[in-house]
Amino acid sequence: MTPHSDMPQRVASRPTRRAALAQGSAATLAAARALAPALFAGCSLGIPPRARTVPLGLLHSQTGPLAISATSLRDAQIFACEKINAGGGVLGRQIDIKAPDPKSRLDLFERRARSLLDLGSVAVFGCWTSSSRKAVLPLFEERDKLLFYAVQYEGNESSKNVVYGGMVPNQQIVPALDWLLGPEGGNRKKIYLLGSDYVFPRTANYVTRKYLETKGVKPVGEAYYPLNHADFTAEVKKIIASGADCILNTINGDSNLAFFAALAAAKVDPTKLPVVSTSIAEDELRNILPEQVQGHYAASCYFQSLPTEANRRWIADFRQEFGFDRVTDDPMEPGYCLVNLWKQAVEKAGSFETAAVRQAFADGLEFAGPGGRVRLDPATQHCDHWFRLGRIRGDRQFELVKESPAPIPPDPYPSFAFPGWKCDWTKGGLEHGAEVKIDGPV
Repeated sequence: MTPHSDMPQRVASRPTRRAALAQGSAATLAAARALAPALFAGCSLGIPPRARTVPLGLLHSQTGPLAISATSLRDAQIFACEKINAGGGVLGRQIDIKAPDPKSRLDLFERRARSLLDLGSVAVFGCWTSSSRKAVLPLFEERDKLLFYAVQYEGNESSKNVVYGGMVPNQQIVPALDWLLGPEGGNRKKIYLLGSDYVFPRTANYVTRKYLETKGVKPVGEAYYPLNHADFTAEVKKIIASGADCILNTINGDSNLAFFAALAAAKVDPTKLPVVSTSIAEDELRNILPEQVQGHYAASCYFQSLPTEANRRWIADFRQEFGFDRVTDDPMEPGYCLVNLWKQAVEKAGSFETAAVRQAFADGLEFAGPGGRVRLDPATQHCDHWFRLGRIRGDRQFELVKESPAPIPPDPYPSFAFPGWKCDWTKGGLEHGAEVKIDGPV
C-alpha cells in the first residue's frame, strides 16, 4: 500500500454516485478504478460545528504488486461510504473520502497516513500487508486516531488504536490445518510452508509450526520470497522433492500468478499435492488461468458463491456501481462491514472523537454483512468470523467444502504459540508473556 503524491486532489461530497455523475466527478472515480494514481481528497483541517461533511481516509494501493488485491478493497469501502451517504450520512454529515495511492511501497505509508490525518480524517481504513500496518501504527497511537484494518493477518498484535476486521490464525489457518490433518482433507502430514518474505507469512508460519507440534507433525519444508517475485520453478522442484502432500501458501500479491504457473508447468495434481492459500480470493483468480488453479483451495471467511439472498443483493448492488465484470471476495466483505461498524460506533457515541468511538466498542457491535453477522469483540478489537474452505472451480469461483458451525471468536495470541500473552481492552489491555522467536528458516 502506498499513495501517489503528497497533496491529494479535492473531491466534492455527494449523496450518491448518480449525483456525482451529474456533478461531473465520475471521471475521477473511473480513473481510480482503473488503477490510476488519482487521489480522492478534501481539504478540511477539522470538522467545524456547521460542517456538512466529515473527512474519512482510505489508504489502499492502486498501483504496484499489491494493487491486484488492494484496489478492490478500496472500492468496497468507497461503496460502503456511498451507501451511507445515500442514506443520509453519519450524524447528519456526508462522508468526504480521501484516498491517496501508496503504490505498494512501504516507505510511503507513514507519509500518506500523516497527510490523511493532517487533512482532518477522523479515522482511516487501510493497509494490506502487516508491514504497512506496522509502519503507520506508531502515528495512529501518537495522534490517538483509529485505523481500521480489513485483511486477514498473523495476530500477535493489539493496539487500542486499531480495529482488526480480518481473520487471525485461530480463525483461518488452524481450522484449515485441522481439515488437512483429518480424513476430510486426506490425513495429510507432510506440509510445506511457502510465503512472501515479510511479517504476515513468517508469523503465520510460526503459529503453524507451533500448532503442528501439538499434533506431532513437523513441516517438510519452508521458504520465503520477496513480494513481486516472478519465478517459482526451482522452488516447485524443491517442494516436489520434499515429498510434501500439501502446501500452505501465504504468498501475497501478484507473485501468486507466478507460483501457480510454475505448479501447472510441473504438472502438479491438486488431488495429490493441494495448495491451501490464505491470500487468494476471487479477485486474484481473475488474473490467473483457471487450469492453473482449479482444484486447489483457499481458507477464508467469505466467498462470492455463498447462496444467501443478502449476499446476492450485495453483489448485484456492487456490480451496478462498479461494473458487471467485478467480483467480490474476502477481504472486501470484512472491509465493507468495518465501515458500517464504524458508522454504528460513531452514532452510538454521538461523536467522531476517538475516545468516544472507542467507548462505543465496549458494549459490542454487530452488523449483518453479506457473509453473515459480524461481531466486533470489545476485548481484542478483532471480529468474530466464520471459517470457510473453498475449492477453486473452473469458473474462477469457489465450491464451499467446509464451514464452521458458528463464527469463531478471535484469539490474536493463541496459547500454544504465545504462552502468557492475552489482551482485554475492557480490563486494562495487553498482558505480556515470554518473548518468542518468530522468524523461520529461509
